[in-house]
Amino acid sequence: VQLQASGGGLVQAGGSLRLSCAAAGRAFSFKRYIMAWFRQTSGSEREFVAAISSNGGSSTYADSVRGRFTISRDNAKNTVYLQMNGLKPDDTAVYYCAADGGSWSEFVPILRYDYWGVGTQVTVSS
Repeated sequence: VQLQASGGGLVQAGGSLRLSCAAAGRAFSFKRYIMAWFRQTSGSEREFVAAISSNGGSSTYADSVRGRFTISRDNAKNTVYLQMNGLKPDDTAVYYCAADGGSWSEFVPILRYDYWGVGTQVTVSS
């Protein structure tokens, strides 16, 4: 299974970016997986950003991004998105997508995620 994140870059504070994560794999049924975004800065633990249920009907966000970020998915394209608006310097991090094959919950322990993608760097300048 491959999860390929893209869309990161350098943006000024207040700006927007849209991250994408495309999933591929012969035995990977994307539509059955909870998809999530995490982020990590150097020297810090990986932190949860947002997650979306397998059918896209439910989503949950970290308090720090709620109201600014929106997670969505297109099961026909095996892709999950993270629309990031009102970016702040504190949002600077490497962003990772992840897939969990379990049942939907607003809190899924990080260790439950089955697959992780290669991260994409987001840098927000002040």
